[in-house]
Amino acid sequence: MSYLDNIRTFVRVYELGSMSAAGRDLRISPAVTSSRISQLEEYLGVRLFQRTTRNLNATEQGKAFYRGACEVLESVEAAEAQVIEITDRPKGSLYVAAPLGVGRRLIAPQVPAFLAEYPDVSLRLRLTDRKVDLTTEGLDLAYFLGQPEDSNLRIKKIADVQRVLCASPDYVHKRGHPRSGDEIVNGKHECLNLRFPGATEFQWPLMTEAGPKRFRASGRYECDDGDILVDWALAGHGITLKPVFEVADYLKSGALIVVGEETPPEPIQMACLFTHRRHQDPKTRLFMEFISDRIGDAIKHTKLPDQLPR
Repeated sequence: MSYLDNIRTFVRVYELGSMSAAGRDLRISPAVTSSRISQLEEYLGVRLFQRTTRNLNATEQGKAFYRGACEVLESVEAAEAQVIEITDRPKGSLYVAAPLGVGRRLIAPQVPAFLAEYPDVSLRLRLTDRKVDLTTEGLDLAYFLGQPEDSNLRIKKIADVQRVLCASPDYVHKRGHPRSGDEIVNGKHECLNLRFPGATEFQWPLMTEAGPKRFRASGRYECDDGDILVDWALAGHGITLKPVFEVADYLKSGALIVVGEETPPEPIQMACLFTHRRHQDPKTRLFMEFISDRIGDAIKHTKLPDQLPR
């Protein structure tokens, strides 16, 4: 297995552009990572990387070898998947990413049941509201809300998620009850916004009588953690746009109330991303099907009741 280990290490160094990053990803020391690359270069008789104190760049030979190395690993993984299918015993580690609200409320509660059913599988669940890169971060699956930007990845749609604009009763009492997007963005209200890397302005997609329209949502409160926005809304600091499943309990209790009801938010797609190679792995496919069925049902049953306080 040493030659395959060397190839796997080379692929991760190439994709991450760093020996130390590849070592962390593979859970091996920097010394072992460097040693594996050196062994591979000695075996092939070429330099795969140009190394300086600050940079690591693939040589032309390294770029050519990467393409072939990926094909070799895909073939090996496909063969391993066929054996696992026959034995019906998926094993190994799964690396899954999801937004904080989705992960905490929908995915994490289902993980124990999945691991109980497949005892030879372990899970590494990474929760973040920032955008992730499956290839460079070594992920098997990434759940997300919205539309993917990378067309090279495969996508499995799970459900359309209903969203809501909401604020605390105390905020509405002090600042007024806006009934539409126009009233929300007229400068009298504080919008609580989820900050993504590279975002220059915030726009809320709302449904109007004339059709979908994007409203510029301005405010002094920004955070890259969606749960913090809920906390701020509960504390009376502004209006937030959230999936219903994240705030349903607060809406039912009256801790949050619906605003902007004349122009409700457009639904947003929930889906998961994966590469073709990852989908061949039985444990990846099983987890995706197991989780997707359950959280799809949970989303469908979490609606915005008409009798909620407004």
